[in-house]
Amino acid sequence: MRLLHTMLRVGDMDRSIAFYTEVLGMTLLRRKDYPDGQFTLAFVGYGNEAENSVIELTYNWGVDSYELGTGYGHIALEVEDVYKACEDIRARGGKITREPGPMKHGTSILAFVEDPDGYKIELLSPKRND
Repeated sequence: MRLLHTMLRVGDMDRSIAFYTEVLGMTLLRRKDYPDGQFTLAFVGYGNEAENSVIELTYNWGVDSYELGTGYGHIALEVEDVYKACEDIRARGGKITREPGPMKHGTSILAFVEDPDGYKIELLSPKRND
């Protein structure tokens, strides 16, 4: 078994694809409209779906926003340098909601960014075996 994807419902497919590809550097892997079901799916990620977990963006036609609820936490992305990643994301128009720095009560360096629909994305430095 392996993790295939995480699905997020989005209010504007083009805006979300632009964020995940232009701001976070993912690739649009595929996109398809389902007129009978009145929804569109797009898959984005850092590699092909056969070997990598990806994010499925779902746009239900006519729905432009969702309540995120209290159960959702975040998606985590490993980045080589959290400080540099935040600089790059900010320069590309991304919203940093927690500036980079050490985790409270720990040593991991992390930051948080928010996508256009308000979903939180954690940026983490690679684990070091020092």
